[in-house]
Amino acid sequence: MHTTSPLSALRQWLESNHLDGMIVPRADAWQSEYCAPYDEKLAWLTGFDGSAGLALVLKDKTLLFVDGRYQVQARAQVNLDEVEIHHLHNEPLAGWLQNNVAAGTRIGFEALLMTNADYTLLTATPCELVPLNLSPFDPLWTDRPAAPAGLIREMPVDISGESSVDKRQRVAAVLAEYDADYLAVTLPDNIAWLLNVRGSDIPCSPVPLSFALLSRDGNVEWFVNDNKLGTLPDTMRNALKLAPQDMFIERCQQLARGKRVLVDADSAPVALRFAIEPQGEIIWQTDPITLMKASKNPVELAGYRECHHQDGAAWVNFLAWLSREVPQRVAAGQPLTELEVQAQQLRFREQQPGFIEQSFATISASSSNAAMCHYHSSEASNKTLGHDHFYLNDSGGQYHNGTTDATRTLAWGKVDPQQRLHYTAVLRGFLSLMTLQFPSGSQGHQLDAFARRPLWEMGLDYDHGTGHGVGHQLLIHESPHRFAKKVNPWPLVAGNIMTIEPGYYQAESHGIRIENQVEIVESRPGFCKFASLTLIPIDLSQVELSLLNEQEKQWLDEYHLRVRETLSPLVESDARPWLFEATAPIHVNR
Repeated sequence: MHTTSPLSALRQWLESNHLDGMIVPRADAWQSEYCAPYDEKLAWLTGFDGSAGLALVLKDKTLLFVDGRYQVQARAQVNLDEVEIHHLHNEPLAGWLQNNVAAGTRIGFEALLMTNADYTLLTATPCELVPLNLSPFDPLWTDRPAAPAGLIREMPVDISGESSVDKRQRVAAVLAEYDADYLAVTLPDNIAWLLNVRGSDIPCSPVPLSFALLSRDGNVEWFVNDNKLGTLPDTMRNALKLAPQDMFIERCQQLARGKRVLVDADSAPVALRFAIEPQGEIIWQTDPITLMKASKNPVELAGYRECHHQDGAAWVNFLAWLSREVPQRVAAGQPLTELEVQAQQLRFREQQPGFIEQSFATISASSSNAAMCHYHSSEASNKTLGHDHFYLNDSGGQYHNGTTDATRTLAWGKVDPQQRLHYTAVLRGFLSLMTLQFPSGSQGHQLDAFARRPLWEMGLDYDHGTGHGVGHQLLIHESPHRFAKKVNPWPLVAGNIMTIEPGYYQAESHGIRIENQVEIVESRPGFCKFASLTLIPIDLSQVELSLLNEQEKQWLDEYHLRVRETLSPLVESDARPWLFEATAPIHVNR
């Protein structure tokens, strides 16, 4: 029996609706990096399940645009006879449309899934963008998962460090500066911060999928489905005006006449623009909550430091277990697999006080699988761990008082000499940025090259950012700060939380990444430095120590001493000998 493919079904729908094509983003109405299964339209349509990308479906071809992290993965997941792979940034959709479609080509899109920034770019191309009143996925995706209905919980002030009332007044003061009547809040993590709540709609991302309107007097209208609110105290519910989630756009349209509404062009859906204009005025500004949220208060910072002690202990227990199990299992002819290893790592985390869930899906990648930066193990791809290749583990936890993220690349035995040089270059890049002192207010792109220089000197590079912000029991990738080649205009100051994670990836061979989470602290007047939150030994077994300078060796020795002293009381007794060996000074037994 012939079954129509999702792509064929969509093309038939487009034809019957007099459209020449459609843009299908890997996005939900909140531009979430990780979506609920209900919103995984791109994965259903093409098979690609990465966290960034979009498809352009035309009558005679389908194009999939993904960034550098997913170039290998996309080619492994989609039918290359049906789908062309393009680079999301180097050959973007707007440029392709500009050069390849005739004037008046009717391209459909869902206005809730496209930002105003993207809409503005695409309307400059020859095509005619057609907002869809009805989504084709409603009739076509017959086995679509249910819409998320995760319960929302209160975030206590003794963990958040500031009351919701005080936060709302701070934001309202910014609205007054802009002479704005309302702020349309469309980012769920900003809502979580503003209202001191956390959600459970998306695994590993404790945000409440919802919308909010904050007025200049500090009052909030929260557009959230009532079935998520069962555990919230009445005092909190009574302090807010509540309305169903799907009433948000209509309500904005009702309120817009004669009003000035602050809207974030980079994250808000263009549907909001269509609702407010022309009867109201939009002030296009970054949501002020985004930057406020990135400056952590003393209570939040203390929470980060504490939860990294728990996470570090879980990591050490895990790494000590690996050091025993990998050789034993190889010798027995039953080597460990990626899936076995990540399951055991989760068990070690679950033993830690305050652990809630993982902060993202663990990347457990052996040998060539690690060449895919955001690889995730499956039964089909599950490789074994052995002596002659690298194993990369990128994982983290959501704890009651913070969020963790770290990567270690490990090897047992000796890897290829060229791979040792690659590992050493990545480590030197990591140390170059970790040890940097920089003027307060510097921007992420100004610092990015420090981590790349050792690789550049070898004629190598990596196609992803060097680091990102991390939320406080929130999103693992938190705006607005980032270390990357792309310009990031936001000032880095004391109190920001970032990761530092250079890497190197060789397709079909290996991948390497070393990542610590850091707190930006003042070093001297007008300058800042990085203080490591992550407390996990760095594998030095594959390092060409002769290529490290004395400053680099000193930093590693001092870091490992801190790791050893902090974690030795917290780890399992059978992990302690491994910890002492892994953190020994470089000149000892190296």
